[in-house]
Amino acid sequence: MSFTLHGLAVSSGIAIGRAHLVSHATLEVAHYKVRDKSVPAEVERFAAAVATVRTELEALRGEASGPGSPSELAAFVGIHAMILDDPLISELPKDLIRERRCNAEWALVQQMELLVEQFDEIEDSYLRERKHDVVQVVERVLKALMGKPRKVAKRGKDEDLIIVAHDLSPADTIQFKTLKIGGFVTDLGGATSHTAIVARSLNIPAVVGLHHARPLVREDDLVIIDGTRGVLIVEPDARVLEEYRLRKTELELERSKLKRLITARSSTLDGEDIALYANIELPQDIEQVKDVCADGIGLFRTEFLFMNRDELPDENEQFEAYKSVAKAMAGKPVTIRTLDIGGDKNAGALSGSERQAPNPALGLRAIRYCLAEPQIFLTQLRAILRASHYGKIRLLIPMLAHVAEIDQTLAMIEQAKAQLRESRHKFDENMKVGGMIEIPAAALALGPFVKRLQFLSLGTNDLIQYTLAIDRTDEAVAHLYDPLHPAVLRLISQTIAAGARMDVPVAVCGEMAGDPALTRLLIGMGLRQFSMHPSRILEVKQQVVMADAEQLTLKVSRLLRLEEPERLREQVERLNG
Repeated sequence: MSFTLHGLAVSSGIAIGRAHLVSHATLEVAHYKVRDKSVPAEVERFAAAVATVRTELEALRGEASGPGSPSELAAFVGIHAMILDDPLISELPKDLIRERRCNAEWALVQQMELLVEQFDEIEDSYLRERKHDVVQVVERVLKALMGKPRKVAKRGKDEDLIIVAHDLSPADTIQFKTLKIGGFVTDLGGATSHTAIVARSLNIPAVVGLHHARPLVREDDLVIIDGTRGVLIVEPDARVLEEYRLRKTELELERSKLKRLITARSSTLDGEDIALYANIELPQDIEQVKDVCADGIGLFRTEFLFMNRDELPDENEQFEAYKSVAKAMAGKPVTIRTLDIGGDKNAGALSGSERQAPNPALGLRAIRYCLAEPQIFLTQLRAILRASHYGKIRLLIPMLAHVAEIDQTLAMIEQAKAQLRESRHKFDENMKVGGMIEIPAAALALGPFVKRLQFLSLGTNDLIQYTLAIDRTDEAVAHLYDPLHPAVLRLISQTIAAGARMDVPVAVCGEMAGDPALTRLLIGMGLRQFSMHPSRILEVKQQVVMADAEQLTLKVSRLLRLEEPERLREQVERLNG
């Protein structure tokens, strides 16, 4: 019987293949007593399972650190290894086995449930989400206890596997590299979940948040994933199947044609040059940037150097990372954002970063955190300044709301320069300093900002979140996250216009910049600098070379006067027609 399920589209593309179900082991645990004389053997069985999983994770960490692997994978596997080594998971179940003479599987699940309850009480959204990592680690141990290693079986060379699961850990997705995987669907997850991030990194079509896919889909069912529309079609009829096969072929042809644009000039039909920059997290991402001939780095998210580690990176480690990127870009601009920690990003090595704020998205994060921890901030500023001697580096300050924050940051930059002069380190005395506009207050009161800063970058992810009062990591309200809300568009347009009046360059570095459906809208607003994931650059460039900036300016000026969201959305679609 054919049926369709709707979820959240997190990685675009179309996949057609046979379903492979990944069971959720925590739902399959029996409870039984063991004899007194068998208790030591049961404890040993549990210890052996933990050791097996530890070996698995070490192997996965090695695979994830290899060439061609997305940088996020190794970090995610590291989190799971830390959870496994926590005594609450690896030792306390042994005490439970001894005290209650119970089987190892049941003891482990009891301990997991206690931990998950504690996580549910945490107000910090990022820490609360880590309960899913605990469950995934426990599931791996249960698989080892049951003699069911969590691996995906290979199929015939002409068949794709479509992974269907209640949830998938990032460690599981590493196996996708060596198998012919068409895509995956999960009952849980949101647009910013680990699995969504990894799916986009691996360019695998994916739909998450389906809620009931795992119990409804059967092994070997023929399924279609539409990763653009967020649809899973199970046992499609012949007509639907043929339609999607044609669409899949067309998409593959389009992707191959895009490669012709790699060396093409990024300019509109009427001669307006559009700079297309790349966003990166770690130095090893540079290869992807070079592959698409990006115009530079529009956003280097330095917080990833601080995450998933017990000690802070010192000045020299940071300097080497920033220097390697600057040298690799060979004179092209590299925009380095200062530490943007807090909110949905946490780093245990940072003093105070684990405090339970009442509302972390509105708390001590980004530049607020840096100004509250001047020694950490000065260390980073010195490292960035030293690296500026080796390339065209620009400094970007995140989450600005007050002029005082700019003034304090500029004063600290001068302090860092003085320290470097004293130690005789070379640096670019004229390194440009810019600010991220991601808080509505900053967008509405730009005057003092453009007088003090040399460039601006619109962080649309947070700007939308704060304008609409929506937690973008919360599945319950994710559908209300709308980049085409009239208020959001006006804030973006006003910021671009203010920058143009004061001759201050403005870029967009959020998800909107990498959405080809919004490229012409942003050009019509006057945007001339886009920054996005490297994998999106060629799709956006395709829209750029087919656009007429002058005509779009007239159309978009009328569009921005619309009040009704549906009419506005229709007009945006017409821009691309």
